[in-house]
Amino acid sequence: MAISRSQLVKELEPGLNALFGLEYKRYENQHAEIYTNENSDRAFEEEVMLSGFGNAQVKGEGAGVSFDDAQETYTARYTHETVALAFAITEEAIEDNLYDRLSARYTKALARSMSNAKQVKAIEPLINGLPSTATFKSGDGVALFSTSHTTVSGPNVANTLATQADLNETSLEQSMIDIAKMTDERGLRIAARGLKMIIPSELQFTAERLMKSQGRTGTADNDINAIVSMGMVPQGYRVNNYLTDSDSWYLMTDVPNGMKYFNRAPLNTAMEGDFDTGNVRYKARERYVFGVSDPRGIFGCEGA
Repeated sequence: MAISRSQLVKELEPGLNALFGLEYKRYENQHAEIYTNENSDRAFEEEVMLSGFGNAQVKGEGAGVSFDDAQETYTARYTHETVALAFAITEEAIEDNLYDRLSARYTKALARSMSNAKQVKAIEPLINGLPSTATFKSGDGVALFSTSHTTVSGPNVANTLATQADLNETSLEQSMIDIAKMTDERGLRIAARGLKMIIPSELQFTAERLMKSQGRTGTADNDINAIVSMGMVPQGYRVNNYLTDSDSWYLMTDVPNGMKYFNRAPLNTAMEGDFDTGNVRYKARERYVFGVSDPRGIFGCEGA
């Protein structure tokens, strides 16, 4: 359906002072705080988790050296989605100069819609990977945030709290302990640590107190804030305005190959006229996918 003169009747009236509703600011590229950006030239991408080797063994005098086997454990698959939107303006509206006045504004509105769609899609793995939802799964077949990410021969890896809790001093300290306990596929400690917190806007004041106060929050004791004094979460916190769970919170770790964004086709715009109707159509389109390879790259909690 094309935008016609009847939809833009006020544009035909003399004395029009201002048009509004299409010039709002927008939150842009908040996904960059969560995902590593990579380009793609295929319909889908696959990344394979390798197990590595177990702990080295003592070799007795005159005895043969022990051999170990590495193996593939699971495959993370990224399948691109096409995201697109368009609008059209009738030939009559163009003749009455409405296109010249409105095209720039509607083009900006189209760009904002495309940007908003990307940010919403970027946050879906975090929201749908929480234990109570568990519809977004990592390559090992379990929910993105789980205490039972299986390994080849080591203990299960946890990237969520055993008991879900709201963001506070105790839960944040426990999450840092759990991250430090992470192992690889063969049970070897990997010296992981939390780098950055991702939170909804509702938790920004709580996070500010936790991350900036020199003393412990919510207590009259003269204890230091260990999170601050020990330099935990060195990159601080980032607010993501698209998180819909008001008490969920996340920690990005220093484990590589965690959350990834593959860009198959960057944002492209096109305009064409339709011969039959004379309408002018404007389209925006891009292809991408958000996902995860190694769930150790992020730690998430959905609150109490």
